[in-house]
Amino acid sequence: MSAVDRPSSPAGAPTGDDAVLPFAVEALDVRGRVVRLGPAIDTLLGRHDYPPSVSRLLAEAVALTALIGTSMKFEGRFIVQTQSDGPVSMLVVDFDAPDALRACARFDADAVAAAVAAGHDRPEDLLGRGHLAMTVDQGAHMSRYQGIVELDGRSLEEAAHGYFLQSEQIPTRVRLAVAEVLTRDPGHEPHRAWRAGGLFLQFLPESSERVGQRDLHPGDAPEGASATVEEDDAWVEAQSLASTVEDAELIDPAVSAETLLYRLFHERGVRVFEPRALVERCRCSRDSVRAMITSFSPAERIDMVENGRIGVTCEFCSTHYDFDPQEFDTNEA
Repeated sequence: MSAVDRPSSPAGAPTGDDAVLPFAVEALDVRGRVVRLGPAIDTLLGRHDYPPSVSRLLAEAVALTALIGTSMKFEGRFIVQTQSDGPVSMLVVDFDAPDALRACARFDADAVAAAVAAGHDRPEDLLGRGHLAMTVDQGAHMSRYQGIVELDGRSLEEAAHGYFLQSEQIPTRVRLAVAEVLTRDPGHEPHRAWRAGGLFLQFLPESSERVGQRDLHPGDAPEGASATVEEDDAWVEAQSLASTVEDAELIDPAVSAETLLYRLFHERGVRVFEPRALVERCRCSRDSVRAMITSFSPAERIDMVENGRIGVTCEFCSTHYDFDPQEFDTNEA
């Protein structure tokens, strides 16, 4: 990956929407990424008629998936999925390397409405308890890797922190922001559109002895014993700076990713790398849906027939595929 060294100013062509910008703050032994999602997330959410609170939660999951998925050097898919007992029982975000995102949610509409009416519409309220799984799928001839972390009333940000400490023991901080904003395109009436953004930081010093472990569970230490391990000063400073980021800065189209990083780290020097573009694109097709229907038995396909047709709607992009049952009988003749 080529890099552009901008230690003292945010000069240069700014990174726009629907992209991830990797960066490094070498003085603090920190590496990270900034994601800005505009038209892609608005299109993705627009394919579904989800309540705003569900759309907001799904957009957070998409931003998180983009931040992590683009950091991996692999060919295949990176999947983030939640399963829980809250009003939103499942979120699925599929990142198809190198750039494609698709996502969907399952939820109890009445439970979501009740939660919102009661003011319990925070991400942790909607998710409830369950687990968050992150899966790397590099194809049929490669082993799948999956890491799982518990969702115990935590937000996606907090769950991600726990995942990296538990699975990789890398001190990590994530900030996510989502909002529906008023957009004014030249020559068009103002309209509301979804935007999402995120900041991802990891402490990666060359010496493993410098990795802070304050967040790791101390185990069954004797009563009265001190189990606290002080975090490295550089990581403390990096977290402190990241905590100053406002949600508006993460989603504001007028604040480029470079400008945001300069505001945070200009005193230490920040180096940005080539951005990675992102697109909203589903993997479904008429041929793949036909192959899926063909895999069922004739008796099972009979049960699929409604009004003389077999209809399948993609859960990710809401595209509807319509088939004549006789074309499958012909295939088996």
